[in-house]
Amino acid sequence: MGFDVKHAIQSGKTVLGIELGSTRIKAVLIGEDNAPIASGSHDWENSYVDNIWTYCLEEIWNGIQDSYRKMAEDVKRQYGVTLQTVGAIGFSGMMHGYMAFDQEGQLLVPFRTWRNNITEQAAAALSESFNFHIPQRWSIAHLYQAILNGEAHVDDIHFQTTLAGYIHWKLTGQKVLGVGEASGVFPIDIHTKTYNATMVNQFNALIASKNLSWKLEEILPTVLVAGESAGMLTEEGAKLLDVSGELQPGIPFCPPEGDAGTGMVATNSIAKRTGNVSAGTSVFAMVVLEGELSKAYDEIDLVTTPTGSLVAMAHSNNCSSDLNAWVGLFDEFARAMGLDLDANKLYGTLYNLALQGDPDGGGLLAYGYLSGEHMTHFEEGRPLFVRSPDSNFNLANFMRVHLFTALGALKIGMDILLKQEAVKLDEILGHGGLFKTEGVGQKIMAAALNVPVSVMDTAGEGGAWGIAILASYMINKSDDETLEDYLNRKVFAGKAGSKISPDAKDVEGFEQFMKRYVKGLAIERAAVDYLK
Repeated sequence: MGFDVKHAIQSGKTVLGIELGSTRIKAVLIGEDNAPIASGSHDWENSYVDNIWTYCLEEIWNGIQDSYRKMAEDVKRQYGVTLQTVGAIGFSGMMHGYMAFDQEGQLLVPFRTWRNNITEQAAAALSESFNFHIPQRWSIAHLYQAILNGEAHVDDIHFQTTLAGYIHWKLTGQKVLGVGEASGVFPIDIHTKTYNATMVNQFNALIASKNLSWKLEEILPTVLVAGESAGMLTEEGAKLLDVSGELQPGIPFCPPEGDAGTGMVATNSIAKRTGNVSAGTSVFAMVVLEGELSKAYDEIDLVTTPTGSLVAMAHSNNCSSDLNAWVGLFDEFARAMGLDLDANKLYGTLYNLALQGDPDGGGLLAYGYLSGEHMTHFEEGRPLFVRSPDSNFNLANFMRVHLFTALGALKIGMDILLKQEAVKLDEILGHGGLFKTEGVGQKIMAAALNVPVSVMDTAGEGGAWGIAILASYMINKSDDETLEDYLNRKVFAGKAGSKISPDAKDVEGFEQFMKRYVKGLAIERAAVDYLK
């Protein structure tokens, strides 16, 4: 196998995917069988500057270059060759947010990430105008809020895009987005696979009195679907991606996608009646719909697969951050006691304890709201742990409740789909950090959703692998091969995974916890208001 891989690397038969997540940038190189052969990653964190969650451009490029360099070093170490070309490249990133550029290509204001809950007025106004739910984190809400705020930069906008769209543009010169990513910028017409023309006209009418120098369709990227070509790596782009100067220009790029779309690909859940849930810093569930919903819901976003099929998305800003902070506290205690524990052992021990807790978590209550939570209408977050004198306060219940509450806001959205709209879901595929400890996150998720939850062996590869697969599909598909067929035949055929069905006692326990969770939101509200 080593020889074949080496030959594939030298002859440009490999494919590269790079994804910028909220805490890690990962580069994955895949071989001719679509399996990963090398990788590199770079850890980073957003900054809170002038009341805005952001990453600066220097951090973005340093992170991309570092993850690429580590991947290339991995290639050299394993196969003894220098990486100079690949068959195709794809970039993906955190969806939504706001990156606006002037005529010279200069960033007008610092990048506003998806994490900012600062567009409530705009999101509400647009949702009413369009009769379509526009979440606060969507790019169009950020743009309209900047207009409503009278921000000076707005008239100078020449191009607006997302993080993945920005990187793609700098590396290829092409101002494009994959349809899945674009569906988090502005509503998509699933028939034309591009921005909804009626809503574009409505938006232009809304801002007509401002006499701006542009119309919406002039500043948004062009929309492409999976399989379409999205430009080539330029000479300037090659130097920007690989500072060693080894990488050659001319490599084709697939459309840049969002982390939601790459998650669907990485879990083979782009077919109808399937779904996937990504659980890490934030948590979101994507359900591929058989038809449209009966009405617009504030708690449900409608986006698309990378091929343009309608997807209902329940998204919660907060998932594992507070849970990780508690595990970090236990790690500190262990070190104070002279124990140096491996992170996997620490997480594994604590997570497995949660399975021994009372079904409802022993009457304990927690909110892991590190940031605001739109699903429950909080503009800011206050992590809380609450118990009554008669709660069954032990370590198993403590861990169980923190795992439960990581999915609490998500469950509110999913109950709308599964209970109110009676959406049919055969199974959901889990990926992300919450599922790393075998069986635990799966079992808790199955309890929350009352749906079988599968985790594939490949799910740990995540979105970087997902975008690499989309790039592979672009160059390797046969003429009439759909993405769904390509995934089934060329990527996931024979792949092992594990499925956990919901346990009735766990499901009932989670429902009991949710009654407490909803009732206790008043405590969270008091904490937010008190600690202003």
